[in-house]
Amino acid sequence: MNLETILRAAPVIPVVIIDDLRDAIPLARALVAGGLPVIEITLRTAVGLEALRAISAEVPEAIVGAGTVLTAAQFEKTVAAGAKFAVSPGATKTLLDAVAGAPVKLLPGIATASEAMQLIERDYEFAKLFPAEAVGGAPLLSSLASPLPQLKFCPTGGITLESAPRYLKLPNVICIGGSWMVNRKAIAEGAWAEITAAAAQAAALHIHRGSAAHG
Repeated sequence: MNLETILRAAPVIPVVIIDDLRDAIPLARALVAGGLPVIEITLRTAVGLEALRAISAEVPEAIVGAGTVLTAAQFEKTVAAGAKFAVSPGATKTLLDAVAGAPVKLLPGIATASEAMQLIERDYEFAKLFPAEAVGGAPLLSSLASPLPQLKFCPTGGITLESAPRYLKLPNVICIGGSWMVNRKAIAEGAWAEITAAAAQAAALHIHRGSAAHG
C-alpha cells in the first residue's frame, strides 16, 4: 500500500500514545469501528513497538504505522514489527538517507519552507507539518501552497476537532494528525465506545479533494 493511499484513507490519523500494552488491540478496534483505520502508534513509551506489533497481527483491518521515528534503527524495528508507514517529527539527512528506497515509506516532519524544499529535492510528495499550531498552522500551509505545490501535508500538533476544518479545506492538506479522540484518560479507563464515537465524528469531517472544493 503506497503512502498516498494510506493518507487518503480518512481525513484524520489518530496519533496514539499507549502506556499499557493491553489497551492496544481494543483501542485499535474502537478507532477502526469509528471509521479511522489509519493509526499512528508513537514510540514515546516503552510498549509502543510491541503495541504496533500486536495491532498489526490482531487487527488486520487497521493500517498501523509508527510515529516519533527518529533513527534508522527505529525505522527498521518498526518495519519488522509490521508498520505500513512511519512518521518523524523532523527530517535529518541521516534518517532520509537511511529510508531512501525502502518499501515502507516515511512521512517526514517539517516546520519551514526551507525544510520543505529539502524534501522536494529528494522527490518527496508528502510531509508532516509539525508542530502545526505552534509553527503557524493553517495560515502557514496556505502561504506554502502556491510556491510549493509539489508537497502535500499532514499537519499534526495541537489540532482539535474545532480547528481541524481550517486545515482540511486547504488544497495542500491531504489529511491531519490528531489525538483529541484518543486522550490517555479515555484509554486508561477503557472507554472504547466513547473513543469510537469521537473517531466517527472525526471521520465525518469534510476534506478538500483536488479542485472539487466544498464547504
